[in-house]
Amino acid sequence: MRTSDFDTTSPDRDTSSETDSPQYGLSRSGRNSVDSEAEHFLLIEDVGSLRAIYDAYLRNAGFVTHLAASAEEGMRIFRENPIRMVLLDLMLPDRDGDTLIAEMLALRPYTAIIAVTADRSIDRAVRAMQEGAIDFLVKPIDEPRLSSAIKSARSLSLRADLDDASSGEDTVGDFIGNAPQMRALYARIRAAARSTAPVYIWGESGTGKELCAQAVHAVSPRADGPFIALDCGALTAERTDSELFGHSRGAFPGALEDKPGAFSEANGGTLLLDNICELAPTAQIKLLRFLQSGQIKPLGANQPIDVNVRIVCASTSSPTTMLQSGVIREDLYYRLMVLAIEMPPLRLHREDIGPLARMALERFASQEERDFSEIEPEAITRLEDRPWPGNVRQLMNVIRAAIVMHDGPVLRAHMLPEFDPAMSRAASTAVQTSDPFANRTLAEIERAAIEAAITRHDGSIPRAALELGVAPSTIYRKREAWLSKG
Repeated sequence: MRTSDFDTTSPDRDTSSETDSPQYGLSRSGRNSVDSEAEHFLLIEDVGSLRAIYDAYLRNAGFVTHLAASAEEGMRIFRENPIRMVLLDLMLPDRDGDTLIAEMLALRPYTAIIAVTADRSIDRAVRAMQEGAIDFLVKPIDEPRLSSAIKSARSLSLRADLDDASSGEDTVGDFIGNAPQMRALYARIRAAARSTAPVYIWGESGTGKELCAQAVHAVSPRADGPFIALDCGALTAERTDSELFGHSRGAFPGALEDKPGAFSEANGGTLLLDNICELAPTAQIKLLRFLQSGQIKPLGANQPIDVNVRIVCASTSSPTTMLQSGVIREDLYYRLMVLAIEMPPLRLHREDIGPLARMALERFASQEERDFSEIEPEAITRLEDRPWPGNVRQLMNVIRAAIVMHDGPVLRAHMLPEFDPAMSRAASTAVQTSDPFANRTLAEIERAAIEAAITRHDGSIPRAALELGVAPSTIYRKREAWLSKG
């Protein structure tokens, strides 16, 4: 099968359907005369030549295929057959494909649907993913990309019964909590796990974004594959390409042997790109290329290589802030922000503080070899009254400190470290009362605000830019001007 076989410029948009042709082994109803235990794949595509190519490929892969040239015909076949996988063109003559996706999933929620779209209708593909498609392919489709999508669909289909049985569980992954906000989070994780589309996880520091990424991986068809986490904020400009994409021996001075990058290590699984706002612009271009082609090119390599990786990104910034600040390329943004999951801050689900504290007590008592086995009710009440700006991570630290500094077996209220909610605002209050703007020019105030933001974010200009609501290039440009003036 050649890449050109998938070219969408073919003029033969026919009005008849190959479902009536015996060469495809189909009856006039569009139904294969095959055991219902087989893997049934429905193709809905109104271009006859493309239907034939997809059909041949899927048959070679061992599927029983059903062919349709319209949404109406496709929906009829879907109702009459045990379809668990669908390849669906979103541009159909009688209705939009994204509405068809919703209708199919309403009948069979665990159907694995792959959407196909033209190059200039990515926004429509994003809507299809939001309706529940597991992946989308952009015409013309190359064989590795099609193979990867079909492999994911088959894996999801094989796990469907297990997923359905586990959908009633109270939690996912290692999360603890049964508040409405957390139950909504679990549902969102399970829905996202069905897909192969990129996931963007955002929320305040300490809310458990990496834990969420691990949960998406754990309940997805990729659960048996690797989960690799990479902090983009920890990468220097010199190391970024090598850490992400790997390098060949001799690619640069000191490259004494081949080194796989994070993409290769995550092949067949999930790659978490934490602090995605810190990713260098050149690496963003290469990430975009991977999302379009499914291929990476290690430094020094002569040819690109295929990798099957599901991308999950995380940041403290909302998707809208990411786009408006300019830290992410707009074309990359629309590729990454298909499925978004917002992490709830701890102050919005205080009823989970007790269970979290008891879990922390058990964990840290074991790790620190301390004799603690329970928390008194007054201590739980005091914990529930705190604002927790550092969220679950801060709660864990408080429990650990109390365990280390006291003896058990009961953790009592007086053992908890003192916490003054006003302390976190003390510095800003002092600045306000001393009138920091007095006797200073606007340029001086602007420079002070920018430098303070950079300091707050440990020298990270992209993070400072996010806080200030400007593009990083604006800060770089201003700093260069300040340096040139001495």
